[in-house]
Amino acid sequence: MTATKELHRAGQSIWIDDITRSMLDSGRLAKMIAEFSVTGLTSNPTIFEKAIGSGSDYDAAAEALVRKGLSDEELFFELALDDLRRAADLFRPIYDRTSGVDGWVSLEVSPLLAYDADATISEAKRLYAKADRPNLFIKIPGTHEGLPAIEAATFAGVPVNVTLLFTTGDYLAAAEAYVRGLERRVAAGLDANVRSVASVFISRWDRAIVEDVPDAIKNRLGIAIGQSAYRAYRELIASDRWQRLENAGARPQRLLFASTSSKDKRATDTLYIDKLAAPNTVNTMPEDTLRAFADHGTASDLLAANGGDCDAIFAAHAEAGVDVEALGRKLQADGAKAFVASWRDLLASIASKTKALA
Repeated sequence: MTATKELHRAGQSIWIDDITRSMLDSGRLAKMIAEFSVTGLTSNPTIFEKAIGSGSDYDAAAEALVRKGLSDEELFFELALDDLRRAADLFRPIYDRTSGVDGWVSLEVSPLLAYDADATISEAKRLYAKADRPNLFIKIPGTHEGLPAIEAATFAGVPVNVTLLFTTGDYLAAAEAYVRGLERRVAAGLDANVRSVASVFISRWDRAIVEDVPDAIKNRLGIAIGQSAYRAYRELIASDRWQRLENAGARPQRLLFASTSSKDKRATDTLYIDKLAAPNTVNTMPEDTLRAFADHGTASDLLAANGGDCDAIFAAHAEAGVDVEALGRKLQADGAKAFVASWRDLLASIASKTKALA
């Protein structure tokens, strides 16, 4: 049995953090579903910028859309939704078999809206309706300004992948917004079965400080963040408040580990897969990391519900001069800026391509 099948049997969903038209046309995604137990997919502006800006896979579709007079952003969403609908259809049997727990794809709202709650809510509703697939998450940043949009989208019945979460506090704030949205639905007599995932970013923690801490704790902070978030997740779904919602038909917002490719060549390339296995969670990874894990991964131990040694690791980092909360705020702000930069690069690539096609 491959490591990916063992991880799947342990109860963790394996999602691929990539999408290209060639991945769909060649059958590569279908093969990963069959051979590597892949049960979902995430995307972001950087992924689409690389896919659309390089090569000619999208030229014919883009040329047809250019003739319709679409803006660069409108053209992007048409191309992205074409890909994501096809991917959603590939995962639809998994979605149906698991009653909506798994089998999802994700599309991000424009990062330019990260600090505009009203515009984010409106765009989330529009994109979800336009996609016309029940197993499509709309990604909304878990920034302070994004929290009202998460609550409102959940109340409106839009499945949300909350992204750009770094600290346990970020995760709990996103979970609170989701729970409030569900509670409003229950109070209004609406179906409480609106799905969500909360994406906690892992590897960026270690990349930020790996040269500034003692060897004994290098590449340990990201895993500790995952352990701490998992502890908070388990405590939340065991709470009376959540049990009341579950009694009304709600399902937990699943914890998702994102940014799980190892950035330090001194660490194993499957570090953040090996160490973050846990039931009823998701790990989304690039294709290279997926294949490496299938080849030589060793996710033998599951995360402890009590957080394991995360508090000791946090204390060791504090002793080394790392302010974890301050670093988390910086990582979220930097992440939001990076997504905006990627979005602008994406639109510039589309503008260049459409100009050439025109």
